[in-house]
Amino acid sequence: MKNEAHARIKINQLLTEAGWRFFDTEHGKANILLENYVKISQVAIDAWGNDYEKIKGGSLDFLLVDDNNKPICVLEAKKESLHPLVAKEQARKYANTVGAQYIILSNGVVHYLWDLKKGNPKPIYKFPSPLEIGAIKEWQPDRKALANEKVSIDYIASVQMPDYAERPGWNGTVENSTDFIWNNKLRFLRYYQLNAVQKLQEAVDKGNDRFLFEMATGTGKTLTAAAVIKLFLRTKNAKKVLFLVDRLELEDQAYKDFTNYLKPDYTTYIYKEHRSDWHKADIIVTTIQSLLFNNKYRELFSPTDFDLLISDESHRSVSGNSRAVFEYFNGYKLGLTATPKDYLKGVDLDKIRENDPREIERRMLRDTYTTFGCENGQPTFRYTLLQGVKDDFLRNPITIDARTEITTQLLSDEGYAVVTQTEEGQEAETFVSRDFEKRFFSDKTNAVFCSTFLEKALRDPITNEIGKTIIFAVSQNHARRITEILNEFAEQLFPNKYNSDFAVQVTSQVTNAQQMTINFSNNNLNGKTNWLEGYKSSKTRVCVTVGMMTTGYDCSDLLNIGLMRPVFSPSDFVQIKGRGTRKHTFTYKFKNELQEEESIQKDKAHFKLFDFFANCEYFEEKFDYDEVLILPKVREGIPDNTGETKRIKKYTSELLDPLVVAEEKVIGYEGMKIDRMLYRDFENRIKMDDIIRKNVELGNWEQVVSHIKNEIMDKPNEYFNLEKLRKSAKIDRKVSIRELVEKIFGIIPKFKSKDELLDEEFDKFISIYPPEEDVNIRSLQYFFKAYIIDQDIRKIIETKDFQALQTHPVLTIAQFKEVTAKYREVVPVYIKDYVNLDTFAA
Repeated sequence: MKNEAHARIKINQLLTEAGWRFFDTEHGKANILLENYVKISQVAIDAWGNDYEKIKGGSLDFLLVDDNNKPICVLEAKKESLHPLVAKEQARKYANTVGAQYIILSNGVVHYLWDLKKGNPKPIYKFPSPLEIGAIKEWQPDRKALANEKVSIDYIASVQMPDYAERPGWNGTVENSTDFIWNNKLRFLRYYQLNAVQKLQEAVDKGNDRFLFEMATGTGKTLTAAAVIKLFLRTKNAKKVLFLVDRLELEDQAYKDFTNYLKPDYTTYIYKEHRSDWHKADIIVTTIQSLLFNNKYRELFSPTDFDLLISDESHRSVSGNSRAVFEYFNGYKLGLTATPKDYLKGVDLDKIRENDPREIERRMLRDTYTTFGCENGQPTFRYTLLQGVKDDFLRNPITIDARTEITTQLLSDEGYAVVTQTEEGQEAETFVSRDFEKRFFSDKTNAVFCSTFLEKALRDPITNEIGKTIIFAVSQNHARRITEILNEFAEQLFPNKYNSDFAVQVTSQVTNAQQMTINFSNNNLNGKTNWLEGYKSSKTRVCVTVGMMTTGYDCSDLLNIGLMRPVFSPSDFVQIKGRGTRKHTFTYKFKNELQEEESIQKDKAHFKLFDFFANCEYFEEKFDYDEVLILPKVREGIPDNTGETKRIKKYTSELLDPLVVAEEKVIGYEGMKIDRMLYRDFENRIKMDDIIRKNVELGNWEQVVSHIKNEIMDKPNEYFNLEKLRKSAKIDRKVSIRELVEKIFGIIPKFKSKDELLDEEFDKFISIYPPEEDVNIRSLQYFFKAYIIDQDIRKIIETKDFQALQTHPVLTIAQFKEVTAKYREVVPVYIKDYVNLDTFAA
């Protein structure tokens, strides 16, 4: 890895990429000048040196002018060893002299944009174009108008039906017009939702531009967000809004909600369905993963495209280096979360290991509050589960401690053995001591789980059949086995009632799984219940899933939740528990002997949370369970009814979009087909596949990857695998299936080099941890990159064997000492948490 300074070359490239011109071209006159409006020549550029080392003081001032040759921006360019901010006052004086409102400060590594009318310099990744500078200058939001806008409980309903108050059926108040509101699907703000919007208005009036709403699951965060969106668009404090979610199913749900709440006044698009005409919409909904993958947000959007960004479940969507997406854009920022900052109150942070998921979650929670300007731990607005229960908007669970002997052992101080699969396909073990491996689940253990659930489950108050349930399993295979056992038991308990439809596996690799979740909510999954004719409830009583149905899934008549897996994330735990907290009235309408319509109604009083892995205690010390079950002892390795001895497998957590990385191996006969045409053959094969094309259009990347792995990779005809394709395409790092497919379908223009990805990772890092003026940025950048690409350096830093740097060829002890002490600690932790090191291997 080279350590050469090229500030001038980098800055010139950034200017050119942004549309600025050093010389007159067919696109227009030169709009980059030197002081005193002096035109630039190639001879002058060459005389500056690659790092401005031939310029006195190592810095140079440029004037960026508009079409009328008027200065609109001053660029203070410095050599790499100088921090861009050291001469900011000098640059401000010069900008005021020439009448320029904006200043760019850069040393080729770190860049800042400073609007002299709006506070301090802000880190940027790339230079703004002339059009973007003009857009920033023209955009004059009115804080007073936003703060003074009158927001009442009908703020959304008045968009849905402006004349609702004059319509027949409206009886003057919400309480007296429930049938009218229900029939017309009108949404009125609850008192706390109104309070949230008003708290935001107060914060804006105080000069804040970042806000955080901490609201319990089921309290209507999306409706509250819709009110905030209307507030910004109506008062012209935003022209466009970006709504970020962290799951595909939430993308579709947000689109439907915003369309229902805000149409016809405002238009909502899902970005992946409107890549070419997204500019026509007021609200753009997309997943954070789609923007973060290959850092596409920097190519798809400019920093000025959105004036309000809202992050749904912000603990997940803008934590870690995802925050870089958030920081890229100008404008106001609102975070929505259901996870309280102090949720890990049962954890002794001084005793847990660095790779313990609780420590990672603690950092993520801390980062969330910092991102939204709430370093003191107080959000802009808070509405808790307990408040929701007290106000009769939510329901509390009955928690059941149902751990077995095996799961109790798994909860020992030794920890879990957890194998997680990263987005690039490699396996990584966390929260496990080096010599310790615990194994999960014999059939007998699963049978204990299922029989316990069936015996203790809450029943539907109308029919007395098992209440609707979601069970969360360890893996796809575990979900399949739990489903089989439940159906076997159900046939024994309720003969001929369900015909194997009692429980259904609903996981990402099951065909039409998303539609199944919708049908379950709509009470028609595999038909209607046959326990009571005319009663609206699903024949299927249990959905067994892994990662689906955790967030944004609304099924208010859910009565049971089973955690047949450990949960490490407080956010996931809160969301899973939140599936059951919504109110519901069970209703059966029928005609009596006189053919008069009657109805029976039963309110949902609570729901049951079956905790087979003491997840509650994982987050809260000495958790007080409502019910403690003594389960039969089950020992590992007991022969099951097949006569075989079942060995318990490790718990495997599968993230969305798992991608396979091929390992190096001795090439046999199949290697003879490798040549420079391999990638082209693969490209043609992918383009011809209708299943791939359809799922790419829908953004179903997990289906795309799974199909390619199962149907195309490592087949006898071509022997495609990632390593051979990487070499054929001349890529200097590991590549994923998704990246190959995105290139083939033109979603990305090229394969980025290792160096380009390293630069982008560093850009994200410094957007989150902006360096102070006394930081040697060049040394910091070199250390950051070296730590990523060199395994030896990581080992030396982790073990504090600094003497080994005396003779290290990549990072010397002198170079390490040039790195500010703070960053020697921050960089390793950040990279360990958020950078996929496998990407940079080759």
